[in-house]
Amino acid sequence: MPIELNHTIVHSRDKHAAAAFLADLLGLEVGPETGPFVPIALVNGVTLDFMTSPHPDIAEQHYAFLVSDAEFDATLQRIKDAGVTHYSGPALDVPNAIGRHNGRRGTYFKSPDGHVLEILTAG
Repeated sequence: MPIELNHTIVHSRDKHAAAAFLADLLGLEVGPETGPFVPIALVNGVTLDFMTSPHPDIAEQHYAFLVSDAEFDATLQRIKDAGVTHYSGPALDVPNAIGRHNGRRGTYFKSPDGHVLEILTAG
């Protein structure tokens, strides 16, 4: 059997709020709570399992989502409508901008827990 990523745990201060934040912006559904986790399933079968961290300090992680051009436009509009600042690159130094690299569009934004989230097109 080939090896593939099945899930990853996303630490948060409030697993329900964190899952809802990302699901709302990406236009996805939050799955039913399973044990200590609140999942968001992606189309490739990977789940992001949100967990309320027992530690007050949450290490920043980066999660990137490959989307179609139409999904990029719709997600970017939801980001703007939610009043979330987005950036052209991973340094988060050019606010409210889109990065363009090799025919791809991308933008970065932060979750309430400090994770750096990215949406990018295939090109």
